Amino acid sequence: MRFQDEGYIIKQQKYGESSLILTVLSKNHGKIVGFVKNCLHKKNLATFQLGNKISLEAYARLEENMLSFRPELMIPTAVNFLISADKLKVLGALCELSDTCLVQNENLAGFYEDIDRFFMNINKSNWLENYTRFEFHLLDFLGIGLDLSKCAVTGSKDNLLYVSPKSGKAVSAEAGRGYEPRLFKYPTFIFDNHIPQSQEILNTLRMTEFFLKKNFFAAHDLKFPNNRDNLLHNLKL
Repeated sequence: MRFQDEGYIIKQQKYGESSLILTVLSKNHGKIVGFVKNCLHKKNLATFQLGNKISLEAYARLEENMLSFRPELMIPTAVNFLISADKLKVLGALCELSDTCLVQNENLAGFYEDIDRFFMNINKSNWLENYTRFEFHLLDFLGIGLDLSKCAVTGSKDNLLYVSPKSGKAVSAEAGRGYEPRLFKYPTFIFDNHIPQSQEILNTLRMTEFFLKKNFFAAHDLKFPNNRDNLLHNLKL
């Protein structure tokens, strides 16, 4: 088996004295794990930083064998995170969530576009919004997406202001009256593309965290990643 692809490094593990096992979110093959032989030399250490975009040739004698990678640096995107403590924290959350939630060799399809948008626009002012969209669409990709098209109580598509933590469905202003403290805020910016305020991003990240924990991590008896668990506190939004 042999193929070529490109993607972002989300995990690296030293193997022996000079080799690595890399985990990559790839454009056409999803999350892939492969062995890079004798790569830990001063001249190319920077290539294997978390968040870098690489091209690679992947090959294995048999399908059940671990892949071997021949990687080349495409874009040194990792440096954009090293100069910002907040961006580095978010990178850690994205890498841990992706590594835990995504199965190997499953094509990411359109979800890869959210990942690519986050990395390629990390120096723009809306970088945290792009990360929030990553988490929101991760729910969809995992099959636990929220039904926010209409009010779960009235069926109305108008004046949707809340999301029910029980059903994961939208709730209108009328139906949510009196229950506001128990409901999440509706993530309007996800759908109308207005520029969100910090509070909107915080509300949405609280919501995605809740549903990831409830509908994926608890359901699969998995530990929620520390980097993501502490993210909102560390960012001090």
